[in-house]
Amino acid sequence: MTEFLWAQDRNGIIGKDGHLPWHLPDDLHYFRAQTVGKIMVVGRRTYESFPKRPLPERTNVVLTHQADYQAPGAVVLHDVPEVFAYAKRHPDQDLVIAGGAQIFTAFKDDVDTLLVTRLAGSFDGDTKMIPLDWDAFTKVSSRTVEDVNPDLTHTYEVWKK
Repeated sequence: MTEFLWAQDRNGIIGKDGHLPWHLPDDLHYFRAQTVGKIMVVGRRTYESFPKRPLPERTNVVLTHQADYQAPGAVVLHDVPEVFAYAKRHPDQDLVIAGGAQIFTAFKDDVDTLLVTRLAGSFDGDTKMIPLDWDAFTKVSSRTVEDVNPDLTHTYEVWKK
């Protein structure tokens, strides 16, 4: 199984200057719950945005074109076939693609589950989620969490092929 995991605002914004444009602790807990015990694949810039790395209790895979990139405690790979070969050697762990946009693009033909957090508000950002063929997926669950700040009211959605 290959899952995409991301949060976006109402306009599809997912990042600003390499970070999330909002602070939403509930979604950080959701992110953790969805990645623990799995192979979490991120690009170099996303990995470097984590305050503490590698993230504990999951396999951190950094996908980068930089041949000499070092990420102590993480697995560094350089292309999509390498990621799938690694995942094949670890069949007990699902594959979760967690960004950024270039990494989502690289896996968009292989994804079968979408785990999206939709924020009600609109935020300033410089990175949007890539276009996806939503017609190829069916929404299987949706749960809204109200927040004191209406912009931070958010909905967790799960979509499957």
